[in-house]
Amino acid sequence: MLTATSTTTADRDYDRLREVKQFDESKIGVKGLVDSGLITIPRFFLQPPENLPSPRPTTHKPSISLPVIDLSSPRVTLINQIHAAASTLGFFQITNHGIPQTLFDSVLGSMKSFHELPSDLKKQYYRRDLSGGAAYSTNFDLYHSKAASWRDTIQIRMGPNPPEWEYVPEVCRRAVAEWDVEVVRVGEELMGILSEGLGMKREKLKELSCLEARVQADHYYPYCPQPDLTLGLGSHTDPGVLTVLVQNEVVGLQVKCGEDWVDVDPLPGALVINIGDILQIMSNDEYKSVEHRVLANAFDAPRISVTTFFNPSLRENNYGPLPELISPEKPARYGQVIYSDFMRRFFTKELGGKTLTDSYRI
Repeated sequence: MLTATSTTTADRDYDRLREVKQFDESKIGVKGLVDSGLITIPRFFLQPPENLPSPRPTTHKPSISLPVIDLSSPRVTLINQIHAAASTLGFFQITNHGIPQTLFDSVLGSMKSFHELPSDLKKQYYRRDLSGGAAYSTNFDLYHSKAASWRDTIQIRMGPNPPEWEYVPEVCRRAVAEWDVEVVRVGEELMGILSEGLGMKREKLKELSCLEARVQADHYYPYCPQPDLTLGLGSHTDPGVLTVLVQNEVVGLQVKCGEDWVDVDPLPGALVINIGDILQIMSNDEYKSVEHRVLANAFDAPRISVTTFFNPSLRENNYGPLPELISPEKPARYGQVIYSDFMRRFFTKELGGKTLTDSYRI
Protein backbone atom coordinates (compact mmCIF):
# COMPACT_ATOMS: atom_id res chain seq x y z
CA MET A 1 0.00 0.00 0.00
CA LEU A 2 1.26 3.49 -0.91
CA THR A 3 1.32 5.52 2.30
CA ALA A 4 2.78 8.82 3.47
CA THR A 5 5.19 9.18 6.36
CA SER A 6 6.49 12.17 8.29
CA THR A 7 9.99 13.30 7.34
CA THR A 8 11.02 12.92 11.02
CA THR A 9 9.81 9.33 11.42
CA ALA A 10 12.63 6.83 11.92
CA ASP A 11 11.51 3.63 10.26
CA ARG A 12 14.31 1.14 9.81
CA ASP A 13 11.98 -1.25 8.04
CA TYR A 14 11.12 1.23 5.31
CA ASP A 15 12.02 -0.22 1.90
CA ARG A 16 12.15 2.69 -0.56
CA LEU A 17 13.03 0.55 -3.55
CA ARG A 18 10.10 -1.77 -2.94
CA GLU A 19 7.66 1.12 -2.65
CA VAL A 20 9.04 2.90 -5.72
CA LYS A 21 8.90 -0.32 -7.73
CA GLN A 22 5.31 -0.91 -6.63
CA PHE A 23 4.32 2.57 -7.73
CA ASP A 24 6.22 2.36 -11.03
CA GLU A 25 4.72 -1.01 -11.91
CA SER A 26 1.21 0.30 -11.21
CA LYS A 27 1.73 2.65 -14.22
CA ILE A 28 -0.78 5.13 -12.81
CA GLY A 29 1.63 8.06 -12.48
CA VAL A 30 1.29 10.95 -10.07
CA LYS A 31 -2.03 11.89 -11.66
CA GLY A 32 -3.34 8.43 -10.76
CA LEU A 33 -2.38 9.01 -7.13
CA VAL A 34 -4.29 12.28 -7.14
CA ASP A 35 -7.31 10.64 -8.77
CA SER A 36 -7.29 7.97 -6.06
CA GLY A 37 -8.13 10.71 -3.55
CA LEU A 38 -4.99 10.51 -1.41
CA ILE A 39 -4.44 13.42 0.99
CA THR A 40 -0.84 12.63 2.00
CA ILE A 41 1.95 11.92 -0.45
CA PRO A 42 3.94 8.66 -0.46
CA ARG A 43 7.15 8.77 1.51
CA PHE A 44 9.45 8.47 -1.50
CA PHE A 45 8.21 11.88 -2.71
CA LEU A 46 9.32 13.63 0.50
CA GLN A 47 12.23 15.91 -0.34
CA PRO A 48 15.17 16.43 2.04
CA PRO A 49 14.80 19.75 3.88
CA GLU A 50 17.79 21.24 2.02
CA ASN A 51 15.99 20.75 -1.31
CA LEU A 52 12.79 22.46 -0.28
CA PRO A 53 12.03 26.15 -0.85
CA SER A 54 12.39 28.46 2.11
CA PRO A 55 9.15 30.03 3.34
CA ARG A 56 8.27 32.95 1.10
CA PRO A 57 9.31 36.23 2.74
CA THR A 58 6.60 38.73 3.54
CA THR A 59 8.76 41.83 3.15
CA HIS A 60 11.43 40.96 0.59
CA LYS A 61 10.81 39.74 -2.92
CA PRO A 62 13.60 39.57 -5.51
CA SER A 63 13.41 42.63 -7.75
CA ILE A 64 14.97 40.73 -10.66
CA SER A 65 12.67 39.73 -13.50
CA LEU A 66 13.42 37.83 -16.68
CA PRO A 67 13.93 40.00 -19.76
CA VAL A 68 11.13 39.86 -22.34
CA ILE A 69 12.62 40.24 -25.81
CA ASP A 70 10.61 41.14 -28.90
CA LEU A 71 11.91 38.92 -31.70
CA SER A 72 10.64 41.38 -34.31
CA SER A 73 13.15 44.03 -33.15
CA PRO A 74 16.04 45.06 -35.42
CA ARG A 75 18.81 42.45 -35.68
CA VAL A 76 21.44 44.53 -33.89
CA THR A 77 19.03 45.15 -31.01
CA LEU A 78 18.25 41.45 -30.75
CA ILE A 79 21.90 40.44 -30.73
CA ASN A 80 22.66 42.90 -27.93
CA GLN A 81 19.57 42.05 -25.83
CA ILE A 82 19.91 38.29 -26.13
CA HIS A 83 23.66 38.41 -25.47
CA ALA A 84 23.02 40.46 -22.33
CA ALA A 85 20.37 38.03 -21.07
CA ALA A 86 22.33 34.88 -21.98
CA SER A 87 25.53 36.14 -20.33
CA THR A 88 23.90 37.13 -17.04
CA LEU A 89 20.62 35.43 -16.09
CA GLY A 90 20.85 32.66 -18.67
CA PHE A 91 17.06 32.86 -19.09
CA PHE A 92 14.75 35.15 -21.05
CA GLN A 93 11.32 35.16 -22.67
CA ILE A 94 10.61 35.98 -26.30
CA THR A 95 7.51 37.36 -28.01
CA ASN A 96 6.60 37.94 -31.68
CA HIS A 97 8.33 34.70 -32.62
CA GLY A 98 5.80 33.77 -35.30
CA ILE A 99 4.23 30.72 -33.62
CA PRO A 100 0.44 31.20 -33.68
CA GLN A 101 -1.53 31.12 -30.43
CA THR A 102 -3.66 28.33 -31.89
CA LEU A 103 -0.62 26.06 -31.88
CA PHE A 104 0.22 27.01 -28.27
CA ASP A 105 -3.32 26.02 -27.34
CA SER A 106 -3.15 22.84 -29.40
CA VAL A 107 0.08 21.44 -27.99
CA LEU A 108 -0.73 22.34 -24.37
CA GLY A 109 -4.31 21.16 -24.77
CA SER A 110 -3.28 17.81 -26.26
CA MET A 111 -1.00 17.16 -23.29
CA LYS A 112 -3.78 18.01 -20.87
CA SER A 113 -6.14 15.68 -22.74
CA PHE A 114 -3.70 12.77 -22.54
CA HIS A 115 -2.77 13.14 -18.89
CA GLU A 116 -6.40 13.44 -17.86
CA LEU A 117 -7.42 10.19 -19.56
CA PRO A 118 -8.32 7.30 -17.24
CA SER A 119 -5.22 5.46 -16.02
CA ASP A 120 -6.23 2.27 -17.83
CA LEU A 121 -6.05 4.08 -21.17
CA LYS A 122 -2.66 5.66 -20.43
CA LYS A 123 -0.92 2.51 -19.16
CA GLN A 124 -0.14 1.23 -22.67
CA TYR A 125 2.26 4.18 -23.12
CA TYR A 126 3.94 3.92 -19.69
CA ARG A 127 7.52 2.69 -20.03
CA ARG A 128 11.12 3.58 -19.19
CA ASP A 129 12.52 2.23 -22.45
CA LEU A 130 12.98 5.03 -24.99
CA SER A 131 14.07 2.72 -27.81
CA GLY A 132 10.86 3.53 -29.70
CA GLY A 133 11.57 7.23 -29.36
CA ALA A 134 8.81 8.06 -26.86
CA ALA A 135 7.75 7.09 -23.35
CA TYR A 136 5.31 8.23 -20.67
CA SER A 137 6.51 7.85 -17.07
CA THR A 138 7.09 9.51 -13.72
CA ASN A 139 10.64 10.92 -13.22
CA PHE A 140 13.49 9.59 -15.37
CA ASP A 141 15.62 9.41 -12.18
CA LEU A 142 12.90 7.75 -10.07
CA TYR A 143 15.09 4.83 -8.99
CA HIS A 144 18.27 6.73 -8.08
CA SER A 145 17.10 10.13 -6.81
CA LYS A 146 16.96 10.96 -3.13
CA ALA A 147 13.27 11.79 -3.59
CA ALA A 148 10.79 11.69 -6.43
CA SER A 149 9.18 14.84 -7.84
CA TRP A 150 5.45 15.44 -8.23
CA ARG A 151 4.98 15.29 -12.02
CA ASP A 152 4.35 12.96 -14.95
CA THR A 153 6.15 13.28 -18.28
CA ILE A 154 5.92 12.27 -21.91
CA GLN A 155 9.44 12.25 -23.36
CA ILE A 156 9.81 12.20 -27.17
CA ARG A 157 12.97 12.11 -29.26
CA MET A 158 12.16 14.35 -32.23
CA GLY A 159 15.55 14.40 -33.96
CA PRO A 160 17.72 13.68 -35.73
CA ASN A 161 15.24 10.88 -36.46
CA PRO A 162 11.53 11.08 -35.59
CA PRO A 163 10.01 8.69 -33.06
CA GLU A 164 8.05 5.60 -33.95
CA TRP A 165 4.72 7.40 -33.82
CA GLU A 166 2.76 4.49 -32.34
CA TYR A 167 4.68 5.13 -29.10
CA VAL A 168 3.39 8.72 -28.98
CA PRO A 169 -0.14 9.00 -27.55
CA GLU A 170 -2.57 9.41 -30.43
CA VAL A 171 -4.22 12.48 -28.92
CA CYS A 172 -0.84 14.29 -29.01
CA ARG A 173 0.70 13.18 -32.31
CA ARG A 174 -0.40 15.93 -34.65
CA ALA A 175 0.27 18.77 -32.21
CA VAL A 176 3.70 17.36 -31.30
CA ALA A 177 4.76 17.17 -34.96
CA GLU A 178 3.47 20.65 -35.78
CA TRP A 179 5.09 22.14 -32.68
CA ASP A 180 8.47 20.64 -33.55
CA VAL A 181 8.48 22.30 -36.98
CA GLU A 182 7.85 25.72 -35.46
CA VAL A 183 10.28 25.28 -32.59
CA VAL A 184 13.08 24.26 -34.96
CA ARG A 185 12.50 27.46 -36.93
CA VAL A 186 12.66 29.57 -33.76
CA GLY A 187 15.63 27.60 -32.44
CA GLU A 188 17.59 28.21 -35.64
CA GLU A 189 16.89 31.93 -35.40
CA LEU A 190 17.99 32.04 -31.75
CA MET A 191 21.16 30.06 -32.38
CA GLY A 192 22.06 32.43 -35.20
CA ILE A 193 21.63 35.40 -32.87
CA LEU A 194 23.60 33.69 -30.09
CA SER A 195 26.40 32.84 -32.53
CA GLU A 196 26.60 36.46 -33.70
CA GLY A 197 26.57 37.60 -30.09
CA LEU A 198 29.82 35.68 -29.64
CA GLY A 199 31.32 37.41 -32.67
CA MET A 200 30.97 34.35 -34.91
CA LYS A 201 29.08 33.76 -38.12
CA ARG A 202 25.36 33.15 -37.88
CA GLU A 203 25.57 29.48 -38.95
CA LYS A 204 28.25 28.46 -36.41
CA LEU A 205 26.07 26.53 -33.94
CA LYS A 206 23.98 25.04 -36.72
CA GLU A 207 27.11 23.72 -38.44
CA LEU A 208 28.09 22.05 -35.16
CA SER A 209 24.82 20.02 -35.37
CA CYS A 210 23.28 21.86 -32.40
CA LEU A 211 19.81 21.99 -34.02
CA GLU A 212 19.59 18.36 -34.98
CA ALA A 213 19.19 16.27 -31.83
CA ARG A 214 15.97 17.32 -30.14
CA VAL A 215 14.08 15.89 -27.20
CA GLN A 216 10.62 17.10 -26.24
CA ALA A 217 9.66 16.71 -22.57
CA ASP A 218 6.00 17.33 -21.84
CA HIS A 219 5.49 17.78 -18.10
CA TYR A 220 2.17 17.54 -16.28
CA TYR A 221 2.15 18.79 -12.67
CA PRO A 222 -1.16 17.90 -11.02
CA TYR A 223 -2.42 19.31 -7.75
CA CYS A 224 -0.26 18.20 -4.82
CA PRO A 225 -1.97 17.76 -1.42
CA GLN A 226 1.30 18.54 0.43
CA PRO A 227 3.20 20.98 -1.81
CA ASP A 228 5.49 22.14 0.99
CA LEU A 229 7.01 18.66 1.30
CA THR A 230 8.05 17.95 -2.28
CA LEU A 231 8.91 19.57 -5.61
CA GLY A 232 7.56 19.44 -9.13
CA LEU A 233 11.08 19.34 -10.54
CA GLY A 234 14.27 19.53 -8.54
CA SER A 235 16.95 22.18 -8.98
CA HIS A 236 19.13 21.48 -12.02
CA THR A 237 20.71 22.91 -15.13
CA ASP A 238 19.90 21.63 -18.62
CA PRO A 239 22.74 19.59 -20.14
CA GLY A 240 22.34 20.52 -23.82
CA VAL A 241 22.74 23.61 -25.97
CA LEU A 242 19.45 25.51 -25.79
CA THR A 243 16.02 24.95 -24.25
CA VAL A 244 12.70 26.32 -25.54
CA LEU A 245 9.67 26.05 -23.26
CA VAL A 246 6.00 26.92 -23.46
CA GLN A 247 3.97 26.88 -20.23
CA ASN A 248 0.33 27.29 -19.38
CA GLU A 249 -1.01 29.89 -16.96
CA VAL A 250 -0.17 27.98 -13.74
CA VAL A 251 2.96 29.32 -12.00
CA GLY A 252 5.76 27.20 -10.59
CA LEU A 253 8.95 27.64 -12.64
CA GLN A 254 11.73 29.43 -10.74
CA VAL A 255 15.24 30.51 -11.77
CA LYS A 256 18.13 30.95 -9.36
CA CYS A 257 19.58 34.47 -9.43
CA GLY A 258 22.41 34.74 -6.92
CA GLU A 259 20.94 33.43 -3.70
CA ASP A 260 17.35 34.26 -4.68
CA TRP A 261 14.80 32.21 -6.58
CA VAL A 262 12.85 34.26 -9.10
CA ASP A 263 9.41 33.28 -10.41
CA VAL A 264 9.06 32.96 -14.18
CA ASP A 265 5.57 34.34 -14.48
CA PRO A 266 3.63 32.93 -17.45
CA LEU A 267 3.27 35.48 -20.23
CA PRO A 268 0.57 34.66 -22.80
CA GLY A 269 2.10 33.86 -26.18
CA ALA A 270 5.70 33.96 -24.91
CA LEU A 271 8.39 31.28 -25.05
CA VAL A 272 10.86 30.78 -22.21
CA ILE A 273 14.45 30.32 -23.40
CA ASN A 274 17.47 29.15 -21.43
CA ILE A 275 21.11 28.31 -22.07
CA GLY A 276 22.30 24.72 -21.56
CA ASP A 277 25.54 23.38 -20.08
CA ILE A 278 27.19 22.51 -23.38
CA LEU A 279 26.65 26.03 -24.73
CA GLN A 280 28.14 27.46 -21.55
CA ILE A 281 31.19 25.26 -22.13
CA MET A 282 31.40 26.08 -25.86
CA SER A 283 31.10 29.81 -25.15
CA ASN A 284 33.91 29.55 -22.58
CA ASP A 285 31.61 30.86 -19.84
CA GLU A 286 30.34 33.81 -21.90
CA TYR A 287 26.82 32.37 -21.76
CA LYS A 288 25.42 31.03 -18.48
CA SER A 289 23.55 27.82 -17.80
CA VAL A 290 21.57 28.55 -14.66
CA GLU A 291 19.87 26.40 -12.05
CA HIS A 292 16.09 26.27 -12.13
CA ARG A 293 13.31 24.24 -10.54
CA VAL A 294 9.54 23.83 -10.47
CA LEU A 295 7.56 24.04 -7.24
CA ALA A 296 4.98 21.41 -6.44
CA ASN A 297 1.59 22.55 -7.67
CA ALA A 298 -0.67 23.87 -4.90
CA PHE A 299 -3.48 24.79 -7.32
CA ASP A 300 -6.46 22.75 -8.45
CA ALA A 301 -5.61 23.37 -12.11
CA PRO A 302 -2.60 21.45 -13.47
CA ARG A 303 0.62 23.11 -14.52
CA ILE A 304 1.58 21.99 -18.05
CA SER A 305 4.77 22.72 -19.96
CA VAL A 306 6.18 21.54 -23.28
CA THR A 307 9.97 21.76 -23.43
CA THR A 308 12.28 21.21 -26.40
CA PHE A 309 15.93 20.51 -25.66
CA PHE A 310 18.34 21.21 -28.53
CA ASN A 311 21.45 19.03 -28.41
CA PRO A 312 24.34 18.23 -30.78
CA SER A 313 23.64 15.20 -32.97
CA LEU A 314 27.37 14.43 -33.34
CA ARG A 315 27.40 12.69 -29.98
CA GLU A 316 30.87 11.18 -30.20
CA ASN A 317 32.54 14.50 -31.02
CA ASN A 318 34.52 16.53 -28.53
CA TYR A 319 32.96 19.78 -27.36
CA GLY A 320 34.94 22.42 -25.55
CA PRO A 321 35.48 26.17 -25.67
CA LEU A 322 35.35 27.27 -29.31
CA PRO A 323 38.83 28.25 -30.61
CA GLU A 324 37.54 31.68 -31.67
CA LEU A 325 36.75 32.45 -28.03
CA ILE A 326 40.12 31.49 -26.53
CA SER A 327 42.88 34.05 -26.09
CA PRO A 328 45.81 34.75 -23.75
CA GLU A 329 43.49 37.13 -21.92
CA LYS A 330 40.76 34.51 -21.69
CA PRO A 331 42.21 31.00 -21.79
CA ALA A 332 40.03 27.90 -22.05
CA ARG A 333 38.08 27.34 -18.84
CA TYR A 334 37.00 23.80 -19.70
CA GLY A 335 38.56 20.67 -21.07
CA GLN A 336 37.14 18.74 -24.00
CA VAL A 337 33.84 16.92 -23.44
CA ILE A 338 32.66 13.86 -25.39
CA TYR A 339 28.97 14.67 -25.58
CA SER A 340 27.74 11.08 -25.26
CA ASP A 341 29.77 10.69 -22.04
CA PHE A 342 28.42 13.97 -20.71
CA MET A 343 24.81 12.90 -21.32
CA ARG A 344 25.39 9.43 -19.89
CA ARG A 345 26.68 11.01 -16.70
CA PHE A 346 23.71 13.39 -16.59
CA PHE A 347 21.13 10.62 -16.87
CA THR A 348 22.78 8.33 -14.34
CA LYS A 349 22.86 10.89 -11.55
CA GLU A 350 20.00 12.61 -9.85
CA LEU A 351 19.17 16.16 -10.80
CA GLY A 352 20.96 18.70 -8.70
CA GLY A 353 23.04 21.81 -9.21
CA LYS A 354 26.01 22.31 -11.54
CA THR A 355 28.31 19.59 -10.24
CA LEU A 356 28.52 17.90 -13.66
CA THR A 357 29.57 21.04 -15.56
CA ASP A 358 32.01 22.02 -12.85
CA SER A 359 33.72 18.65 -13.12
CA TYR A 360 35.03 19.66 -16.57
CA ARG A 361 36.53 22.95 -15.43
CA ILE A 362 40.26 23.40 -15.83
